[in-house]
Amino acid sequence: MKSFQSPRGLLFAAVAGIWCFAAQAQELPPGADVKSLLAIAREKNPEYASMRYEAQAAAERVTPAGALPDPRLRTELMDITRGGEQNPTLLPSNVGSTRYTLMQDLPWFGKRDLKRKIAEFEAEGSHGKVRGTWSELAAKIKTAQAQRYFLYGNEKLTQEILDLIVRLEKIAQSRYANGLSAQQDVIRAQIEQTNMKNELIALESESRQVNARLNALLARPATAPLAQPEKLRTLPVPGQLDAAALEERVRTRNPQLFTDEALIKAAEKGRDLVYKNRYPDFNVGIAPVQYGSAIKEWGLMMEINIPLQQSSRRSQEREAEAMLLAARSRKEASANQVLSELSENLAGLEAAQRTEALATTSLLPQAELTFNAALAGYENGKLDFATLLDAQRQIRQARQNQIKAQFEAQTRLAEVEKLLGEDL
Repeated sequence: MKSFQSPRGLLFAAVAGIWCFAAQAQELPPGADVKSLLAIAREKNPEYASMRYEAQAAAERVTPAGALPDPRLRTELMDITRGGEQNPTLLPSNVGSTRYTLMQDLPWFGKRDLKRKIAEFEAEGSHGKVRGTWSELAAKIKTAQAQRYFLYGNEKLTQEILDLIVRLEKIAQSRYANGLSAQQDVIRAQIEQTNMKNELIALESESRQVNARLNALLARPATAPLAQPEKLRTLPVPGQLDAAALEERVRTRNPQLFTDEALIKAAEKGRDLVYKNRYPDFNVGIAPVQYGSAIKEWGLMMEINIPLQQSSRRSQEREAEAMLLAARSRKEASANQVLSELSENLAGLEAAQRTEALATTSLLPQAELTFNAALAGYENGKLDFATLLDAQRQIRQARQNQIKAQFEAQTRLAEVEKLLGEDL
């Protein structure tokens, strides 16, 4: 008997399968690579969100800064008793006369534009702070992910060495049983295993601490699961690490320098605005006068403030000049610090790359050859167990140097990208 399935049933099964696969994919914890972690942080980190909202608020201040003040309406009821002929009244049609004055404040020419420019530059500064917050947050995540990879690699290496020591213990036990070596060799192997197990406990504890810090950056519970890191980010090629080119990029794109430059421009406009205060502001108005129920008179009004307090204004001008000089000095200090950190991290990145290359191409192969020779010599009774353990430790040290150099290179790369405000 042939089975038959309708096209509708097949379609339903396919959709259900796709839905189950998608749901399973969504349940996978993040952490396999940096990209997934950065995406979560960009969406959920509260500090970054607060800086974005502050920048949004600063941008909303631009329009009010350049707007005219609201007009004012004044109502004056004159002769509310009509010379004592009636009781006091507040009805405009029953008093002697009513004056309505509509007034508008007008700042001196150019003041509104300067206020708007100040608000714009302050908004740019807030945007620079957003970029700086993200660069710092991204660097922390990249460093934490590199540390997770370092700890994970160290844990794997320690477990491999532990398995190796177990095999060496069996060899020592066999030789001891045959009277070819002392019992001390077995005891040394067991002590070495205990040390390895203690190191595994320490690595596991440190991994949990790093995971908790990373989850905090992602606004997740401290114990939320994270996937094991699969690989490190690819390091830039030497051409991308040219010091002169990176220095120029830092000068133009560093978030802190961008913010400082915006604050300098705001201080310059603030100084210009203070100098504009030497000139008076205006207040104009129109005033219809009501008699009974009809408007029979019209008046015009203009007033100005008289800038007589010159000593006060000169102090304000000197303050504005000092604030401008302070903003320029602050940017110069920031530039010196940023360029110094860039040079330091580039040197550290180069050293880490050279160390990794040396460990991979020279130190590790030599250590493996030494261990293999020592193992053969111990099995043949030509070397003692202590020499074999020393050879094993050399392999471990070489691999640890390799992993540590990779971690150092990733940390330095994250710092360089933080200074640039963007990925290389």
